[in-house]
Amino acid sequence: MSLPAAPRINPSILSADFVNMQADLARIATADFAHVDVMDNHFVPNLTFGPQMVERIQATSPIPLDVHLMIDDPDRWAPGYAELGAASVTFHLEAAADPVALARRLRDIGSRAGVAIKPGTAGDALYDILDEFDQVLVMTVEPGFGGQGFMSETMPKLSALVAEARRRGSNAWFQVDGGISDATIAQAAAAGADTFVAGSAVYGADSIEAAIAGLRERARAGNLES
Repeated sequence: MSLPAAPRINPSILSADFVNMQADLARIATADFAHVDVMDNHFVPNLTFGPQMVERIQATSPIPLDVHLMIDDPDRWAPGYAELGAASVTFHLEAAADPVALARRLRDIGSRAGVAIKPGTAGDALYDILDEFDQVLVMTVEPGFGGQGFMSETMPKLSALVAEARRRGSNAWFQVDGGISDATIAQAAAAGADTFVAGSAVYGADSIEAAIAGLRERARAGNLES
């Protein structure tokens, strides 16, 4: 499985200014995707965006949307986000009744199909169905809140998933989300990640464009070390 020409940086708009969302989307135009965390206050103990807000974000974002659904019953709700035009829709394995059928439905609509697993979920739960997904998201924090510390203990799981995907000939992207910063991104890249969600490391920087470029460079260096 070949690495991307440049690591993908997907700023999380959970760290953006919700009152000035259009302006804060414009500020990440040099990134690859805008990462949109959808939480329902059931699967995780927090509540964020719903379909109407995602539709407005889709209409104003200068870059494609990478929607991460932290919700119950994604089998019912995830296709609606693909229908809004999201380039990528990721649901949690722990919440899906039929992850394979759901991934195929998302692809049929025209979205990339992603699957996410929590830190406590074993990676081998995905081995037999890796070929069904365009992206695998290994959570590096417990889902639901921003600003948590990076869980380095998830890296062996990520490495094993990447190795299994390569063995099976899968071209899935491997994404990490949670605590990604200048200090941690190289470690995640060395473990096989090629797509990185960063919130405060981007939106908390003096120069967002420089922060995105710096994260890409550190991820590239981590890939070279792997």
